[in-house]
Amino acid sequence: MKRVAIFGATSAVAAAAAERWAARGDRLFLAGRDAEKLAALRARLGNAAVAGDFQGDFTAPGVASAAVGAAFATFAETGPLDVALVAHGLLGEQQETERDFTAADAVLQTNFNATIALLVPLVNGLEAQGHGALGVITSVAGERGRPRNYTYGAAKAGLNTYLQGVRSRLYGRGVAVHTFKLGPVDSPMTTTHTKHALFSTPERVAPILVDRLDGPGGEHYVPGYWRPILGVVRALPEAVFQRFGFLAGR
Repeated sequence: MKRVAIFGATSAVAAAAAERWAARGDRLFLAGRDAEKLAALRARLGNAAVAGDFQGDFTAPGVASAAVGAAFATFAETGPLDVALVAHGLLGEQQETERDFTAADAVLQTNFNATIALLVPLVNGLEAQGHGALGVITSVAGERGRPRNYTYGAAKAGLNTYLQGVRSRLYGRGVAVHTFKLGPVDSPMTTTHTKHALFSTPERVAPILVDRLDGPGGEHYVPGYWRPILGVVRALPEAVFQRFGFLAGR
């Protein structure tokens, strides 16, 4: 049995991962900003699986650190925290972020600042106990700036860089750090997006996250077919990249 804390637990991908952990007998701590969705997830998983929960908006001052503190406290009597998954994010509307800084700030605050607010106490806590796995969901959008999602992508690119530093900082300290670069997923976050063959589903993505968190840390493209695709996309010179509407278009 593992002790697992999930931040952003009510997202479709995180909830699917929680169901997988619960099914194999792990104990869960759930944290999220939507009280109704959080209560529904806890009820679906059952008291045997859920050791505790926390509701709050991680972008508000002090809330992220309080959530992390509650997670460590929940498992204090039964053993160290084994796994922490950060699935907190906001896609936003790209063109709205171009017209209104308030909209841009909401995307940047949620995807970068609020996530770092969770990571600072999480990393310190895991480092102090010398044990555990930390997984953070980022996005393939952070691999290259594209007109359709570059505000969101910029936040995820910054997060990728931050996690590279954390991974090297914790090298040899008993903590595995995982960066999960997700491709688009058919979920409530993407209801207004035209779906194509490269879209995945929470049910396909969740087992990959759970399985990888049992192994060594690193950067993971999820699903794996995004690794070669993004290798090509990153390598294209900008003047060439801009000629391909399916890449550089809206």
